[in-house]
Amino acid sequence: MRFNWLSEYVASISSSIASTSPWRQLQQQVQQLVPNPQAIYCRIRSSSAEALEHVLIACAVYLLVCLGLYKLTFWLSGAGSGSGLDAHHNGNDTSNAGSGEGAELNPSSDGNRSPGGLKQALQSGIRLRSVRLPKTACMERVLLITAHPDDECMFFGPLIYSLTQRQGCQVYILCLSNGNFEHKAKVRRQELWRSCSKLGIPESNIVLMNATNLPDDPYVDWRPDAVASLILHTIESLDIQAIFTFDRDGVSSHPNHCAVYYAAASLCLANLLPKDCKFYTLDSINVVRKYLSILDLLCTCFMSTHRCILNWKEAAIVRSAMMEHQSQMRWFRWLYIYFSRYMFINSMRQINLSDVELEMQIHDN
Repeated sequence: MRFNWLSEYVASISSSIASTSPWRQLQQQVQQLVPNPQAIYCRIRSSSAEALEHVLIACAVYLLVCLGLYKLTFWLSGAGSGSGLDAHHNGNDTSNAGSGEGAELNPSSDGNRSPGGLKQALQSGIRLRSVRLPKTACMERVLLITAHPDDECMFFGPLIYSLTQRQGCQVYILCLSNGNFEHKAKVRRQELWRSCSKLGIPESNIVLMNATNLPDDPYVDWRPDAVASLILHTIESLDIQAIFTFDRDGVSSHPNHCAVYYAAASLCLANLLPKDCKFYTLDSINVVRKYLSILDLLCTCFMSTHRCILNWKEAAIVRSAMMEHQSQMRWFRWLYIYFSRYMFINSMRQINLSDVELEMQIHDN
C-alpha cells in the first residue's frame, strides 16, 4: 500500500502524455496506417457489389444484343423458309452471276417500293447473312478433309448443312483415319455413314481411309507428305473446286487435326493444287468463345469473312448427326453439343500462298 503514491504518479504522467498534441497525432497516424478491419470489410463488400452489378449489366446487354442479332440475321436471310439459305444459293438467279459472294444480295433499283425493300436495304447496308460463302458456281464440288469419324459433325456441321442445301453443290468427305483408336473401326464407319446421311451427304461421297501409317492416335505423328499425297489424289480424282479443313491450331489442338492442315498447306506452298481449287480453313477460337454457343455471334459477324450460322431447327439436325456417333458419346460430349458454338456457327477464311508462307515460318520457329 505504501507504493500507491508511485502508481498514482505514473498514471498522472501517462495522462499528461496522452493529452499532448504530438501523442494524439501519432495515434491518428497509426489508425490511418492500420485501419479498422470492419471498415476494410465494408469497403470491399461495397466495391465488390458495385463491380458485380456492372458485370451483370454488361452481360445482360451483350446477351440481348446477340439474341437480337441472331433474330435479325435470320430475318434478313429469309429463315422463315426453314433452310436459312436464299434463292440465290439454288443457282436459278442469273442476276447475281458476277456479284462475287453468292451470299450477298444486291437490292434492285425499285427495291424500296417492293414488299421486301426494307430487307434488301438492310441486307445491302448491314450485310448480315446467315451464310456468307462464295457463289455456288465456284463451289459445285467441295471436299471436306477430316482426321477422324465424328469430326464432320463435331466441328463442320453448320458448313456441311449449308452446303448440302445448295442446289448443284456436291459435298465430299475425305476422312483420313478409320477411328480405330479403341479398336472400333467397324462401328465408327457405320456411325460415319449415318451421321453424313443426316447432314445430306450420300455414302458414295465419303472416302474413308484405312492407312496403317495414319492411325487414329494422338500420340502418333502423321507424316505431312503421306497425308498430302492422299489429299492431292482425292482432289484430282473428284475434280474438286474447293477444300475445307482445320487451320493450324486444329480447333481442339489435336495433333492429327494440325497434321491435316500442314499437309494441305504444303500442297498450296508447292503450287500443286489445281488453279481453280480454293483452300479454306475452319477458324480455331479460344475456349471461352468456343462454349458461348450463339452468344459468339457478335464476334463472328464482325471478325469473319466467310460464315455459316444455323437456326434452332437446323442446329438440331447437326446435334442428331453427332448423336449417331454413340461410341464417342461420353458425358462431356453432351455438354459440347449443347454449349459449343460449332453446333451453331462455323467461320472460315480463305488461305492463299502468303498466308501459308507466314504460318509455316511460325510453325518452324
